[in-house]
Amino acid sequence: MSDSADATNDMVIERIFDAPAETIWGLWTKGEEFQKWYGPEGFTIPVADMDAQVGGKRLICMQSPDGSMKMWFCGEYLEVAPTSRLVYTESMSDENGNVLSPAAMGMPDGHPETTQVVVELEDVDGKTKMTLTHVGVAAGSPGEGGWTMAIGKMAKLLADAA
Repeated sequence: MSDSADATNDMVIERIFDAPAETIWGLWTKGEEFQKWYGPEGFTIPVADMDAQVGGKRLICMQSPDGSMKMWFCGEYLEVAPTSRLVYTESMSDENGNVLSPAAMGMPDGHPETTQVVVELEDVDGKTKMTLTHVGVAAGSPGEGGWTMAIGKMAKLLADAA
């Protein structure tokens, strides 16, 4: 965990996967792979437009299990170091990628308009250690709960593929 994460109580999830970094990297950077695991249990990802290069844009739609709610997120890739480090911004948006205020989306006061997702991958004895930091999402928050479920779905996807 970084000093900034300690100081701000940002969410950090570490996980070791029995898969090469190239595989994990693809799950984060290829839309068709991202759709297979992202979001809390039961949610689907009908749209995952991802241009994973520095300055590239991303537009994600997350849909509730019954289809009654769609949440859109947009962002920009800030750092792309294949198989080791990925950094992108994330904001709530409409389906065209126009940023919406957190208040308009029912988020609590003080929720940042733009957050930053940092994914670090490291080889550990032939396995991959993934460290996910979501700057602007507090540890112990519902956002962390959603990420925890998503990473669990990623682990299941990888285990099923093994």
